[in-house]
Amino acid sequence: MSELTTHTLDVPGAVLTYDVRLPATPGPHRPVFVLGSPMGASGFEQLAALLDDRAVLTYDPRGMDRSTLAADGEVSVEIHADDFQRVLQAARALVGDGPVDVFASSGGAVNVLSWIVEHPDELGTVVAHEPPLWALLEDRDLQRRATQDIVETYQRDGFGPAMAKFVQLSMQDAPLTEDYFSQPAPDPAMFGMPTEDDGSRDDLLLNGNMRSLPWFSPDLDALRATSVRLVPAVGEAGPGTMPRRGGEALAAELGLDVVVFPGDHGGFTVNEWSPHNDPAAFAAALREVLKG
Repeated sequence: MSELTTHTLDVPGAVLTYDVRLPATPGPHRPVFVLGSPMGASGFEQLAALLDDRAVLTYDPRGMDRSTLAADGEVSVEIHADDFQRVLQAARALVGDGPVDVFASSGGAVNVLSWIVEHPDELGTVVAHEPPLWALLEDRDLQRRATQDIVETYQRDGFGPAMAKFVQLSMQDAPLTEDYFSQPAPDPAMFGMPTEDDGSRDDLLLNGNMRSLPWFSPDLDALRATSVRLVPAVGEAGPGTMPRRGGEALAAELGLDVVVFPGDHGGFTVNEWSPHNDPAAFAAALREVLKG
């Protein structure tokens, strides 16, 4: 079994919490940094435990779970990418020098593209799993309009109504059309979400990622020229959904093959919402990809 230690790191505008798992018997594999956004370390526990033949680094993004965000703190693709680099440097005493591999999920798979451009020498293989890359989609303007409405709904009405709209948008399995905006707003209770506004406005997804991610355009020229082995990836479930289309679009832009992983958008974990996922199969597929 791996040995788990937890650490904190003061960075501009936040205090980050990260975990390091070291294998009981050191092997030849590079350390792997497993990350997401807004998902924190707890969402990757099942996957990290299965990668017990190498050092595994996980963390909570600023403002999520155990990590804090200053009252006037900001979040953006570039800031999250800087945090990846800061956490890695802080963990070097435990995981060692040299390039690390990365498995990045969802918003983390967008943020990692900025890290690749800024610090390619730190990275070996980077798996970008289902990045919601609005900028690369043919319906980008409608997608951005829908996300802007989610942000405005959150500020006006609170978590439940905004999150219901986010779930509704996430369930779309084809490019948006104008007809999407003529449907009634979803009832939060349909998704088991609160209908009352508790007054909070600090949700990292609705007040952070939804503000910044739709406007990020990756530096495709730099990514084509990088020495980093970038692997766009998607889940086998959910064809046509926006994050899967983002992964496919990234692969097409860079002239790369897209790798299909078992399961859905969160195929690395099994839970009440995704009971058919198989984390062990996902970990086996990730090991194969990281072999190169």
